[in-house]
Amino acid sequence: MSDTDRTQPLDALAAAPFDAGDVELTERRCLHQGFFRLDELHLRHRLFEGGWSAPMVREVHHRHDAVGVLLYDVERDAVALVEQFRPGALADPDSPWKLEIVAGLVEHGESLAEVARREAEEEAGCTVGELIELHTYYPSPGACDERVTLFCGLVDSRGLGGIHGLDEEHEDIRVHVLSFARAWELLMAGRLDNAMCLIAFHWLAAERASLRARR
Repeated sequence: MSDTDRTQPLDALAAAPFDAGDVELTERRCLHQGFFRLDELHLRHRLFEGGWSAPMVREVHHRHDAVGVLLYDVERDAVALVEQFRPGALADPDSPWKLEIVAGLVEHGESLAEVARREAEEEAGCTVGELIELHTYYPSPGACDERVTLFCGLVDSRGLGGIHGLDEEHEDIRVHVLSFARAWELLMAGRLDNAMCLIAFHWLAAERASLRARR
């Protein structure tokens, strides 16, 4: 197979065959409205082989978009992670206290970069220098409309640590500064078991040498 042949499947997938106009939404009903909202949708959509699907009911969880930022100290080859209780992991067989990268929700009128810098200060007491945008993705598009944008934030990790967070948001956040090697060991051992960490750390593993060469 030629190089051209190998690229054809990717080229064919570059543009989706359908858009929102190929979905017929007949009813939207709010099932719950709290900090987040849960809607019941009655719809049908076009099929790959032509025609329309049967009518179906789907539930969609509406969330604010989110930002995650991996705090990386190029000079010391170290990262800063945050640890906090997560109610969604209450049934976790090990612990509902999770090690994560700094993250937060996008408020109305905020840019993504502003959220990254604000959350780094609130959750880790950290001032971010250069911000590098990594990826934007849907964590669970089958049931949730949230989009997450990831950054790598270059920082000076000296003096970072301690307990942080906002009292009004019931945050109790402990900051850890680890060598990249130690953090990678934890990731491989399953301790960093969330999508933001996995995506951000695999990016850093690929780009770390080039970041350090810029010193």
